[in-house]
Amino acid sequence: MGLLAFLKTQFVVHLLIGFVFVVSGLVINSIQLCTLVLWPVNKQLYRRLNCRLAYSLWSQLVMLLEWWSCTECTLFTDQATVDSFGKEHAVIILNHNFEIDFLCGWTMCERFGVLGSSKVLAKRELLYVPLIGWTWYFLEIVFCKRKWEEDRDTVIKGLKSLANYPEYMWFLLYCEGTRFTEKKHRVSMEVAASKGLPVLKYHLLPRTKGFTTAVQCLRGTVTAVYDVTLNFRGNKNPSLLGILYGKKYEADMCVRRFPLEEIPLDEKEAAQWLHKLYQEKDALQEIYNQKGVFPGQQFKPARRPWTLLNFLSWATLLLSPLFSFVLGVFASGSPLLILTFLGFVGAASFGVRRLIGVTEIEKGSSYGNQEFKKKE
Repeated sequence: MGLLAFLKTQFVVHLLIGFVFVVSGLVINSIQLCTLVLWPVNKQLYRRLNCRLAYSLWSQLVMLLEWWSCTECTLFTDQATVDSFGKEHAVIILNHNFEIDFLCGWTMCERFGVLGSSKVLAKRELLYVPLIGWTWYFLEIVFCKRKWEEDRDTVIKGLKSLANYPEYMWFLLYCEGTRFTEKKHRVSMEVAASKGLPVLKYHLLPRTKGFTTAVQCLRGTVTAVYDVTLNFRGNKNPSLLGILYGKKYEADMCVRRFPLEEIPLDEKEAAQWLHKLYQEKDALQEIYNQKGVFPGQQFKPARRPWTLLNFLSWATLLLSPLFSFVLGVFASGSPLLILTFLGFVGAASFGVRRLIGVTEIEKGSSYGNQEFKKKE
């Protein structure tokens, strides 16, 4: 085992990476708070600044995927679709099967220059998660309770406010509403059968309200919908902890571009279009399981150095005073000071682990299980 491979497995290294991410995130959130004074004066300047501040935080996670674990991402699509990336506003539909599916999506956003301006329809609970939710708040992310009667006005208002966004944005939708599990899939297919909808083998039944509302509100701004079907070679099920330990994965992403004018204006017809899309996604997963590849030409967009340079800059800025402080603590010889410091380290370790836990499937929401509970 080489030195770098050894370091990737060490807890103290993980703690230092977490320290850089958390402290830099708090600094970024503080700066974002200060930028609020720009909102009534120059909203577009506020947005551009926050895009770059968000990039400085999110790119640290992308760095872990690209440079720390050296995970490879391959696109299966056509040249015309690749040529459109980063040059238009788009809605992204991604399957929700893996703990790091969002990170693979962010990697593609970074490589095509839209990471800082990427958007998502997020569950409201995430608003209260330090760093992640706070950064999203300043980015005008649309939060919802996933109860349409309560969410309708909030979602429509949030989406329409993005109509004049100054940077190209990719708006990510997990139409299944929650991560795939066998229990949720069983319940979902029971619902599909009761509604006379085709059974899906690899996906949950898509929830159409968010999609139809997004395309209606963003029509005239968004020019295309990108359907992305993600899988990992070797039937791997990667995790953020695995990435932190330097495990290398190979992600394959089948991308199809649909011009927005191809999606019906009528809400019911748009919902039917989405159901048909998920039948096609299911067929693509079946092809992948049989052949080990998706159909289409393969592209491997080159990783850019900015994520690594950004992390190294933050590490240099934050770790130097940290090391000086630690040396001073132990040089003092004070048991109380040393124990206090070790307690702080333990608390920091717990906090970082809780942040990672947000991505874990088994700690995901119970959304999608309501029908199951009723049957019980």
